[in-house]
Amino acid sequence: MPVRRGLGKGLDALIPSGQSLGGVEQVAIEAILPNPRQPRTSFDRTELEQLAASIREHGVLQPLIVTPEPNRDEFRLIAGERRLQAARMAGLHAVPVIVRSVSDQQRIELALIENLQRADLNPLEAAEGYRQLTEDFKLSHEEAAARVGKTRTSVTNALRLLKLGTQARQALAARSISEGHARALLGLPTAQSQTAALGVILSRGLNVRQTEALVRRLVGERRPARKAKSKSPEESDLEAQLRQALGTRVILRRSGKGGSLVIRFYSDEELNALLDRLLDGSTE
Repeated sequence: MPVRRGLGKGLDALIPSGQSLGGVEQVAIEAILPNPRQPRTSFDRTELEQLAASIREHGVLQPLIVTPEPNRDEFRLIAGERRLQAARMAGLHAVPVIVRSVSDQQRIELALIENLQRADLNPLEAAEGYRQLTEDFKLSHEEAAARVGKTRTSVTNALRLLKLGTQARQALAARSISEGHARALLGLPTAQSQTAALGVILSRGLNVRQTEALVRRLVGERRPARKAKSKSPEESDLEAQLRQALGTRVILRRSGKGGSLVIRFYSDEELNALLDRLLDGSTE
């Protein structure tokens, strides 16, 4: 059986597990350029300050991973954006790095892997990373999933989140709603309808199941009806008599001791003709 490529294999390729971190060198922070394809766009200020305090006391314990810029004395960051920002806050002038040559695609994969390992990405940031892999580098959902140790379904579901309207995306990024809420909102056809439903979710504190029910109501769906009981010969005969008398489809439905009688019409003219017959008390 083939071994599934698990989460973090990309980082293991850069820093082989079980081996000493030979080749670690100190590089000036000013010489490290940001990764333009970094999927993570927001960092918690409090967490950065806590990491900066730790770095002041213990230093940067895990080297950043960088790749050299062609024909320049600078490096492009691959993994370690959070550590780099915290090191700046701590007042460091240089940080430990491991220099590796990687492709543009590998930069995305490794940045995704590092953040996914630490659960640092919000759902939209992860989705944007997957979008780059599938659109910019033409990978299938299955291939993108294999690169970062996820299932194809998780990648596909994440990419669907990019179809959310602006307000819903902002709420998801701010964690005002969960990914489950967001997936339910995708059942609505427009950004406006998603925004309207979002207001109800937030004002009423709806959970995911309640949100799914709300979306079903908004799009006019109903729960599957129970299978109708078969009619007795007498009921079927009565329906036939009524159809013949009224000249249209008639449905007889029993419910306990009572029931309902549904008379179909398909135009205003047919409705007027039915009213004439019923109100005149004549079936001629």
